[in-house]
Amino acid sequence: MINIYEVNETNQMISQMNLDVRTITLGISLLDCIDADLDKLNQKIYDKITTVARDLVYTGQEIEKKYCIPIVNKRISVTPIALIGAAACKSAEDYVEIAKTLDRAAHTVGVNFIGGYSALVAKGMTTGDELLIRSIPKALACTERICSSVNLGSTKTGINMDAVRIMGEIIRETAEYTKESDSLGCAKLVVFCNAPDDNPFMAGAFHGVTEADAVINVGVSGPGVVKKAIESARGESFEVLCETIKKTAFKITRVGQLVAKEASQMLGIPFGIIDLSLAPTPAVGDSVAEILEEIGLEYAGAPGTTAALAMLNDQVKKGGIMASSYVGGLSGAFIPVSED
Repeated sequence: MINIYEVNETNQMISQMNLDVRTITLGISLLDCIDADLDKLNQKIYDKITTVARDLVYTGQEIEKKYCIPIVNKRISVTPIALIGAAACKSAEDYVEIAKTLDRAAHTVGVNFIGGYSALVAKGMTTGDELLIRSIPKALACTERICSSVNLGSTKTGINMDAVRIMGEIIRETAEYTKESDSLGCAKLVVFCNAPDDNPFMAGAFHGVTEADAVINVGVSGPGVVKKAIESARGESFEVLCETIKKTAFKITRVGQLVAKEASQMLGIPFGIIDLSLAPTPAVGDSVAEILEEIGLEYAGAPGTTAALAMLNDQVKKGGIMASSYVGGLSGAFIPVSED
């Protein structure tokens, strides 16, 4: 049972420590939209997204009102477009047309971002994969809410060096195409190694081909909450520090679990995973670097930073798993390079 102390504690986390639900992300499969005719394909994509996601933003707003929990973003991830467009797209320009359709659908339903303008080429590239990759600079320049990603290596298959070479050119072209907006296109482009089968979180989001037709995922973030908890354990042993981080992560994840279940019931769409990530925000005190310094580092980047970050991620994940059986996401990947 949730008692009044826990309610007050959660309210304090939200009002004073920058706790928020970073996103509700609706994953949508577009496999049933595949068509050899480009115009028909675009219409099917638009119709599917605007039908399945029509109540997503409204649902998020209703949950915010009901529980007074800020939900910062409402987003969509779709099946990698390199797969969906392969039969219809004969040129990079054709893929750009699909990007425009995705952007138009995102505007219609009111989401912040739509991810899945993606290609998975760890072992090799199809013609469709390469066409999509070469279309990325223009696609990101002529759309507002599209996020793109390319997975070009894995521990199992190695690194696709042809894709590495092309992506080096693409990143530079993307910066050039979007230079009038501070090269914002590059902030919406992710290059992966070892991307998971399904990644619902921006900017590298895509809906995995092994997933259901639609699924709800929730991302929760609370660096400020973790920092405040660690402050209370200042001077304690390493064991107490780890326990404090785990208990705090447990509480944060429970908030995400509540939102995820509520959204799933309201939309009639199954719940997927919770991403418990210590992603920072511009708010004062909401910083991973400050957490590391509170742990005991002289400054973020000093000797011991990687070890401290690895420990922090490990304890956060363990605490999250205690609170929910469906913890996922990519925060475990941010050890060599923190999200700060």
